[in-house]
Amino acid sequence: GAAAATTELMTWLVVVSSVVALLRAALPLGTTGIHARRARRVGRHARRLPRQPVTVLVPAYNEEAGIEATLRTILASTADVRVIVVDDGSTDRTSEVVRSLGLPGVTLIRQANAGKAAALNTGLAHCRTELVVMVDGDTVLEPDTVAELVEPFADPDVGAVSGNAKVGNRDGLLGRWQHIEYVIGFNLDRRMYDVMECMPTVPGAVGGFRLSALRQVGGVPEDTLAEDTDLTMALERAGWAVTYRESARAWTEAPATLGQLWRQRYRWCYGTLQAMWKHRGAVRERGLGGRLGRRGLPYLALYQVVLPVLAPVIDVFAVLSLFTDPVRGAAAWLGFLVLQLVPAVIAFRLDRESLRPLWAVALQPVVYRQLMYLVVIQSVITAIAGARLPWQKLKRTGTAARYAPSAVVVDDVTEPLHVGTAAQRAPRLAEDDEVTAPLRRR
Repeated sequence: GAAAATTELMTWLVVVSSVVALLRAALPLGTTGIHARRARRVGRHARRLPRQPVTVLVPAYNEEAGIEATLRTILASTADVRVIVVDDGSTDRTSEVVRSLGLPGVTLIRQANAGKAAALNTGLAHCRTELVVMVDGDTVLEPDTVAELVEPFADPDVGAVSGNAKVGNRDGLLGRWQHIEYVIGFNLDRRMYDVMECMPTVPGAVGGFRLSALRQVGGVPEDTLAEDTDLTMALERAGWAVTYRESARAWTEAPATLGQLWRQRYRWCYGTLQAMWKHRGAVRERGLGGRLGRRGLPYLALYQVVLPVLAPVIDVFAVLSLFTDPVRGAAAWLGFLVLQLVPAVIAFRLDRESLRPLWAVALQPVVYRQLMYLVVIQSVITAIAGARLPWQKLKRTGTAARYAPSAVVVDDVTEPLHVGTAAQRAPRLAEDDEVTAPLRRR
């Protein structure tokens, strides 16, 4: 009797998960068409943003391997940029690398280690422009990225703009899996959130903000591990629109090992749970905050919490069904694979990416998807237990520019840019040596 009840329960879970998976594929695909048509229509009649200076904030902690590429690509922007690098107590030679480059328009600020959010707030305190772009210290930009990212601010209701982050180190199976995930997430999910007006996150790797909007919400929040999600939700609850600009591309470095990936996603997932709980009151609000609360939060809860928690049990049942009913089990497995592959093909076409890496989709359920499920389960257990996680910093290798367009890594000053070698060329300075580049202390 217990076996029969369990089988019936699992059968219903498989049916429910199948319906949820179909909706997960259909909703982004439907809204993507709406977003594309809207973008073409708005592009023909959009207000143009007058050219104005833009401050690019680069929080940096142990980024000596890639900070040179980041700064040179920012300064190669077609927009009028000023750069503020905030060294958040690095234990490597990040500050020395920045100083040794002697790049004009770059201000270096050093502070004791206080976390990424605190570093961003330090940089915001020194901003003198209304438009601000935040870029991670391991990210490289294309020449038009900053200009594309700030263009939506021609609409005075827009408070933040999400860019299009792309994986630079996509070699190997793990890199391909993350590359696929990023392309789908940025070219389907963010278009869907844009249409539904409930964008949950402007990524830390590349995002544009209106300084007056940031000051209205008190700057970057420092009480959650997903400060980018927390900030985005706070802006929407304050009445600021958050949109997506797919042409604002940035190339970032993804984790290179399963251990690094686990730590990164554990922090992301736990931080997202913190932000969702912190902003749960948006469910009762009106306007943009209400759309976040009644559209964005339920979607996140269903597809990033509930479904991943149930999915491992469903996968086990699917595997067992291959032995009890091979035809039906194989059909179900292939059906789920198609539901993953079709959106992936559309997303890759939208982003003008080669379809060759998509063979790795067939292997995702074996390792990558199970890892993501376990991360969510661990995060939920940690949240229920009331534990707090420390910040998890990944070791950078300076490989973000590997797949970026060649124009991104061209040094237009003296010599070809060698990513990750600036630390070897920079002179060693004493601990109490003053910064030779412009330095303002908080």
